[in-house]
Amino acid sequence: QVQLVESGGGLVQAGDSLRLSCVASAFSNYAVGWFRQAPGKGREFVAAITRAGTRTAYGNSVKGRVTISRDNAKNTVYLQMNSLKVEDTAVYYCRADLFPYAYWGQGTQVTVSS
Repeated sequence: QVQLVESGGGLVQAGDSLRLSCVASAFSNYAVGWFRQAPGKGREFVAAITRAGTRTAYGNSVKGRVTISRDNAKNTVYLQMNSLKVEDTAVYYCRADLFPYAYWGQGTQVTVSS
């Protein structure tokens, strides 16, 4: 079983940047994704990265403003978010996937004020 811990969230102003981190007990064999959930809304895909970090994918609402990366030596996946908007306010979760298993972290709150 993989344990995931997200960090890096906080309160920022619109236009600021944040870098979220997802540290795992071990996940070099796992694809990893970031998702977010705003109050009263469903969970939304943000970004994903393959095991070796050679391929990435982004949700339409964040494309061009976020970058996902990973350092398997540190068991860490990062989400660099730039030009933050008020609508980016949500709890951000990372998920590690190795079919048929998927593991979620507890989330980190990102709040963007205008």
